[in-house]
Order: sequence, then C-alpha cells, then structure tokens
Amino acid sequence: MDVEGWSINGPKDPQLVQPDWTPSDPVGIDGVDARPIVNVLTDDGYLTEIWRSEWGDGDVGIGQVFQRVIHPRAASGWHAHRDTTDRLFCAVGRVHIALFDGRSASPTHRAVATFRVGAERPAVIVVPPGVWHAVRNIGIEPAVYLNVVDVAYDYEAPDHYRLPIDTPQIPFTV
Repeated sequence: MDVEGWSINGPKDPQLVQPDWTPSDPVGIDGVDARPIVNVLTDDGYLTEIWRSEWGDGDVGIGQVFQRVIHPRAASGWHAHRDTTDRLFCAVGRVHIALFDGRSASPTHRAVATFRVGAERPAVIVVPPGVWHAVRNIGIEPAVYLNVVDVAYDYEAPDHYRLPIDTPQIPFTV
C-alpha cells in the first residue's frame, strides 16, 4: 500500500495484539489453546501460575512434567504425537513456538499458528495430538520451557514422530 508523500513504501504490519494486549492470532488451529498468563507481582519478585485444574483443556490429566533447555538461536525439529497432548510454558528466556495442523480430518488442516512467549509474556500453549510443533530460542541466552503432558513418556514405545526443521512437508520455517 502506498502512503501519500512517502518515497519508499513497505507492507503495513498486521494486528499483533488486541486492545487488552492479548496476542492476536489470525490463524487458529482446532484444539490448540493459547492461555495468556499474568504474572503476580510480589515484594521480592513475581509469581507465575503455570497450570490450574479448573482451566480445563479438554479434561486431560497430567502424566509427566519436564523441562527443556534450548540454546540461543537453536530450534527443535518438528515433532508430533499420536496420543499425547503437550502444554508448553517458557519459564526463562524467549521462544517462538510454531504449530502446523497435520490432522487430515481437522477443520484447520494445514493451518499454521505461531506464538512468541517467554518470561515477559507468559502463556501456556496447549498442543493436541496430530499437531506438529517446533520451538526456537529467539533470545541471546539459553531458554527454559516446561512441558506438562497428559501421557508420560514411554521409553520402550515413544509417542514421538519427527521431521527436520527444514522439511518441505511443512510450509513454514521457525
């Protein structure tokens, strides 16, 4: 779009946040929930609620909680689960979480959604089975994110399917 009086023009930014500063995600994925979290300021820092049972999320339980440290600018490969629901929460640093709906029967099949979250803008991203996801550290220090899964990792038969970060099967680069 040309702006009158400008000698150089570029594309206008899309809406990134709502008036209450919650993120705008123009493309959603069926079954994905992005729950913004508000830090509670205390006299000596802040408290962040990561999960509460009344938040629901399809009534899936908790089978395991683990943390993942990811180095600056590093990215996990794309991965998905057949049975497991992930709940991702970045506790330290900043990460870019990209999702791709690989479920052929989903109303949002082949949709992409992205979230930039971290200590400054905490959120829990709920990723249902069949949704491919990748995480990139977009900060200059190591990032730490937690995963609260409904099904504990099965050492003998992992529920993990993987693709390289640059796979041509997913039309997005994280």
